[in-house]
Amino acid sequence: MARSDRLLRLLQVMRVLPPPLTAARLAAETGVSLRSLYRDIDSLRAAGARIDGERGYGYRLTEDFALPPQIFDRLEIEALVLGLSEVRHMGDAKLADAAVSVLAKVAATLPDEREQQMLHAVSQVYRPVTRYGLTVDMSEIRQCCWQEQAVALRYGDEHGAVTNRTIYPLSLAYSERVLAVLAWCCLRQDFRIFRADRIQAAVPTGESFRPRRASLLRDYLEQLRSRPASHSSG
Repeated sequence: MARSDRLLRLLQVMRVLPPPLTAARLAAETGVSLRSLYRDIDSLRAAGARIDGERGYGYRLTEDFALPPQIFDRLEIEALVLGLSEVRHMGDAKLADAAVSVLAKVAATLPDEREQQMLHAVSQVYRPVTRYGLTVDMSEIRQCCWQEQAVALRYGDEHGAVTNRTIYPLSLAYSERVLAVLAWCCLRQDFRIFRADRIQAAVPTGESFRPRRASLLRDYLEQLRSRPASHSSG
């Protein structure tokens, strides 16, 4: 293996494996001797990578922004194009725009050969209609998830009954046919999964649930472990 390829492999190993990583583990993963491994660590540091640790204590990659981040092989490029193509067909306009932007930014940093492979990727998604039939702008709910802010929801259930709720949105869940919002429902005082296509209106309330978010997620995961079918919709 060429030394440049070996350094890139070492860098990727340090990106994906949980730190701290012993020199012996890194040497085994990259197929080199300990002596060569120490030299490779020094070379990466000299190239601009910030690698904390030392011999006998293990290593941690803290920053590698000075090295080219978009070193994808052809299969990784296909996976990237396929995934972002799927996002573009979900029906969420803001997310679709973000997918296009990501692809353009990545393409701009690739070497010419890799950029051409991205532009002519054979893996694509084609849908005659969008995957999710959304009636509200999901960007509001997504923003409230990020900011840990309550949402006033008008929601229609499967029988057509409409209720007004205040929810603490915890996550957006994408399945094959349904986009849903996992949330704590203040009306029901329990976790609920709200189908996005049944949400008629969603308005941020300004109320923060930040102090409760971590404990709510722990409680929900505990429910899944103990009673996997206990959570319900609406």
